[in-house]
Amino acid sequence: MDNAKLERINFLARKSRTEGLTDAEKLEQTELRNEYREAFKRSLSAQLDNTYIVEPDGTKRKVKSNG
Repeated sequence: MDNAKLERINFLARKSRTEGLTDAEKLEQTELRNEYREAFKRSLSAQLDNTYIVEPDGTKRKVKSNG
């Protein structure tokens, strides 16, 4: 997710707390938040795909997905 979208999410959050949002802005905020959550999940999943647990005996074991 690019910085412009993150700035827009933060702007809408501040505006929501101070003066409220229009229906169109509420919809935009929901869509941006959903996009952010999906990007976060993809990033975390990619990080976990490259994560290994080192056992006390020195062997490495790949982290397994529950889903």
